[in-house]
Amino acid sequence: MATVMFRDETATGRAIAAFEVGGLPGRVTVRELVRVRVREEVARHNARPGVRFHGLVRPTDAEVELNGYRLREPRRLDWEEQADAAERAFASNGFFILLGERQVESLDEVVDLDADPALVFIKLVPLVGG
Repeated sequence: MATVMFRDETATGRAIAAFEVGGLPGRVTVRELVRVRVREEVARHNARPGVRFHGLVRPTDAEVELNGYRLREPRRLDWEEQADAAERAFASNGFFILLGERQVESLDEVVDLDADPALVFIKLVPLVGG
């Protein structure tokens, strides 16, 4: 079983957050990794629901804040809904993923976690007025 490191960075390479998830098979698709990542961050939020959510994609009815999202009121989130939103965000270039020194092109790409156990997620922020 493999352990993967999920890291969030800015477009300039500044680290924002990181966490590890173990017990994964050695070869998985990027889609499975995105869903594992989202499931883990939602589980962490749901363990102690608050008004701030630190995750890959914005929950419904949440406002964007620095390095996270503000919910209107503390509530539990649905990890599958968030994972589906993350897949849509990847498809529409809301974020991209680096594996080693290269950018991942497809959610269906198979990753060898024994060779490359770290994924870097870079969220893209739309320009104001454009």
